[in-house]
Amino acid sequence: MTYVITQNCCKDTSCVPACPVDCIRPVGGAGEFTGTEMLYIDPETCIDCGACLEVCPVNAIYYEEDLPEELQRFRDINAAYFQRHPLEPVSQPPPMAHAAVDPGSLRVAIVGTGPAACYAATELVRTEGVEVDLYERLPSPFGLIRAGVAPDHQHTKSVVDIFQHVFTNARVGCHLNVEIGRDLTHQELLDHHHAVIYATGASKSRDMGIPGEHLPGSYAAADFVGWYNGHPDHAGYDFDLSGERAVIVGNGNVALDVARVLLMSPNELAKTDIAQHALEALSHSKIREVVILGRRGPRDAAFSAGEFVALGHLPGVDVVVESDDLDPDPNDDVETVLKLDAAGEFAARATEPANKRIVFRFLTSPAEVLGATHVDALRVVHNRVDDTGAVISGAVGYDDEVIETSLVLRSIGYTGSATEGVPFDQSWGVVPNEGGRVIDAESRPVVGIYVTGWIKRGPRGVIGTNRACAEETVAQLWRDVDDGRLARAVKDRAAVQQLLADRAVHSIGWQEWRTIDAAERKRGSAASRPRVKFVDAAKMIAEAKRSAARDS
Repeated sequence: MTYVITQNCCKDTSCVPACPVDCIRPVGGAGEFTGTEMLYIDPETCIDCGACLEVCPVNAIYYEEDLPEELQRFRDINAAYFQRHPLEPVSQPPPMAHAAVDPGSLRVAIVGTGPAACYAATELVRTEGVEVDLYERLPSPFGLIRAGVAPDHQHTKSVVDIFQHVFTNARVGCHLNVEIGRDLTHQELLDHHHAVIYATGASKSRDMGIPGEHLPGSYAAADFVGWYNGHPDHAGYDFDLSGERAVIVGNGNVALDVARVLLMSPNELAKTDIAQHALEALSHSKIREVVILGRRGPRDAAFSAGEFVALGHLPGVDVVVESDDLDPDPNDDVETVLKLDAAGEFAARATEPANKRIVFRFLTSPAEVLGATHVDALRVVHNRVDDTGAVISGAVGYDDEVIETSLVLRSIGYTGSATEGVPFDQSWGVVPNEGGRVIDAESRPVVGIYVTGWIKRGPRGVIGTNRACAEETVAQLWRDVDDGRLARAVKDRAAVQQLLADRAVHSIGWQEWRTIDAAERKRGSAASRPRVKFVDAAKMIAEAKRSAARDS
């Protein structure tokens, strides 16, 4: 018998060193990003010990006899990986912590509190003597784990539990509700810390660059995700859900998340931590069909195999695949074969007239959003792929097509934002760097400034990908420490707190956040939900102040 890794896998790799027989693949070192979408357990080698299950941060591992019906396919998926990639020994020594440093000799600021930031903090505090201060502009931590992961993926959100020990470490300071560039400058961070790591992500959505895309009714999918997750920046949006069809441009996992949320039953949504305003709006939604557009064919679809397969288990929802190019070829990898097999199964299924629908349209690009004062339709063109792999819009023999819809959501990628005083590459939307060490326009290292996560490598990878990314960045930081580049006098922690107090900035610490968290969970418990979020930053700050007043 064997254990099986399933859809929720975040590639954190905590399970890899826990396995006593080294049967989990693929593995990589710091900064090595393996090409698969998830990890796999070799069923021939697994000894049923359960060590991997105990350490998995997102509850993605099951004993094969305990697999729920909707996850049973992953037994074969794990086995198929090793049929293509037979298990070979990997001699990779566990990472060693840097030698302890003198207290006060290395204080690192980390901007952001998402997974990239938390993994970087975890890696740094492994070394005795290092002090870390995390800064977050929102009154809540955890970035896209809280505000990006779909509400029906509660197991995935549980990854935050592995970071609790970081925030409760006496050498770690937590400064929520502090925005760099508004409350503190980049230079002031450098004045108070020996090094700064930016882990600010890539939250700006790319535009389609077509006429009409900014009409009311056309939005970035990220705005919709922030809205249903209760992000304070997006809670005030008002999405038109009165039509029967929505169109999503782009076919990554975000597009699949949005499609699920649009079509899930209100009863199922009510079991999640979806924002209350979104739950109420979606409960009255008229949308019955979501069309997902991809500019390339199904072989190049950006969604992960696990998320795609899972769509087939949505109650009352048919998955329709419009393509005649669904046959795998010998050069396809395991995950591509899985996507194509699943797409073929969806295409062959009979549909039920009473069901809602997710329709996948491939080799299709948006050309114009139509409407006078509001979105009425989307004009699309058909594509072909030439011998070089380039996408050519306007395939011969096909006319433009108009898809009637009142809601268009673009999900075609993200880009980072510049921070004053920090180099930034506008074309790629990242901070230029070598292995996490920031470089200037002449490719020279900028002393004391580092990056990790999407602002470092662009918007790719899953939650656990940030672990190897952060380890690589921290390794660069340690090289600079050992070479004496970061040895300089800086102001102490009390000076930062005084600076914020002088500017009337209410910096929310970890214990105050715990009070906000407890209040959300209490509100959720009253409604039989995981939590009911505060979606107004001012209300979160008020809750934190009440907590501070009670404790004083």
